[in-house]
Amino acid sequence: MSSDSAASLIDSLDGVTIATIVAAGVLLAWAMLLGVWKYQQVMASPDGQAHVYVDIAHRAALMYSFATLVLAALAALSAWPSWVNAISVAVPLIFFVGAIGSYILHGALRDTENQFSPRPGWLIKGFMVALIVGEVGGTCVLVAGVIAAWAG
Repeated sequence: MSSDSAASLIDSLDGVTIATIVAAGVLLAWAMLLGVWKYQQVMASPDGQAHVYVDIAHRAALMYSFATLVLAALAALSAWPSWVNAISVAVPLIFFVGAIGSYILHGALRDTENQFSPRPGWLIKGFMVALIVGEVGGTCVLVAGVIAAWAG
């Protein structure tokens, strides 16, 4: 792709879509750095395994980076106003980053192999409900925007 066609493509996208694509790239780079940390732990471990939460952080960051690209595509095709798309992307992204951050914390502290054992209190349960509503809700709003645009 020439620089002219790349510039033309970028000019055709709105700010929400471009920001979401950049966020996906940042998450992917973060995932790759977490892979370096995972590799270091694998090489230093007698059983050839990284701490379970280092492994989870690496995999989650990889998956969330690609999920963020899907959110970008949905936002680009959505019929909703930019502010609706921005909120619908931002809420899941905040939870993606929060989840990765919690996995990194547990991997660095090596304090647990299951953050839900013992059973979490009301604060964590509330966070999980908010995560479910935010991630699923934001995605559903964007999908509905694509359907609305498609339906005309």
